[in-house]
Formats: sequence, structure tokens, C-alpha cells
Amino acid sequence: MLPDDTYMARRLLLLGEWNAALAVLGPDAEPELRAEIAVDRWFFRIEGHEEAEKAVAALDPASPTAHLLTGRLAYSRLLFQRDPRADDRAVAEAGYRAAVESGDEKQRGWAEYHWAVLLDNIDEDPAGALPRYEAALQIATESGDGYFESYIIRHLAPHKEPAERIAMLRRSLHLRAALGARPQTIAAQALLAENLPQDDPERAELMRTFRPGAEELRIGWLLHED
Repeated sequence: MLPDDTYMARRLLLLGEWNAALAVLGPDAEPELRAEIAVDRWFFRIEGHEEAEKAVAALDPASPTAHLLTGRLAYSRLLFQRDPRADDRAVAEAGYRAAVESGDEKQRGWAEYHWAVLLDNIDEDPAGALPRYEAALQIATESGDGYFESYIIRHLAPHKEPAERIAMLRRSLHLRAALGARPQTIAAQALLAENLPQDDPERAELMRTFRPGAEELRIGWLLHED
């Protein structure tokens, strides 16, 4: 059974209440959970980078989580062009490679996914990204992890034909909504809207729905795109 503060922090994380999630963690809380929340907050809000970096630095540097989160921080600096460092591309790939080779199947799946996103979004190398997306998706489906699946198919969808793309984006949205993952659901609504025709009534409804949520949670990249 999870300790009360761990349970509350994970529930608050799903709701996008990152500050509250960090606040409920006691001094003896899992450092990996603290780092995960801090990195997630940085990614969605594009704020709190220093705290996220400190939380990751407090981890065992040889752990799969440290490798994965170090890679995510480097990737996000490149993606958002927020003080990117000269070695961020190499650091991101090295972190993902180390997590893939760690022997932890769950972490391997997430590392394959993040490595694919790095290749896809930074290198613009879909041919290199697709096999890693597929490897991650196999792990997600075999383990029945709908949350993880929602991330992978969100990024696989743009590489599919229109009908399959929309079906995948809808499934990603439904998986996230069913799990109560609020920031991810809002992001899925925005991406589905972006891929629907301008005159589609569903698109208009999704636009009306996601904007207030993005503003409330201060999801930086959604507000910037808007």
C-alpha cells in the first residue's frame, strides 16, 4: 500500500497540481517521485527548471530514473529553446540509451518513447523514430498501460494516414480522460482540434473546451501556440 503522501502526490500530479503535489511530500518521500513531479511541472508550465534540475541531481546518477529525467530535461531545453546547452542533444540521447539498457522494462519503454520523440521532433528523423515508437507501444500494450499508450499513439498519429491519425488521437484523448490525467487530456484535446477540418463542429467544441483548462493550469506551450 502506498504511503498517504505518495498517494496524494500522485493523484495531484494527474490533476496537474504540481505545486500541491510537491508540497504534500514529506522529507522522507521518494526522491524519484519528487524529481518526476518537478520535471513534469517544468515540461508543462515551462517554469521551475532549476528546481527540477536539483531534484534530478539528488538521485542516484546510475539509476534508470536519473538517466531518463536527465534526458528529458535536455530534450525540453532544446524543444522550447529555453537556454539550450551545447551538449543537450548528446546528453538526451545518452540518458535515453542508458535507461533502455538498464534492464528495467517499464523504464526501457519510456526511454524508447522519449528517444523516438527526440529523433522525431529535434532531428526530424521519422525513419529513426518509428521503430522506437513501435517498441514502446508493444511494451505499453503488453503491460496494459493505457496512460503510457496515450503518449505513444499521440506521437505516432501524425505519421499515419488521416483516418487512422484521427482515430489514434481520439483514443489518446479517451485514454487520458478515463484516467483523470487532466494536463494530458487538455493537450490531447488541443492536438485533436488541430487535426480536424476548420469547419468541423467538433473542432470548435474542442477549442472552447481546452483553452480555459490550459489557462488554469498555465500549460506554457499550449498557451504559446494559442
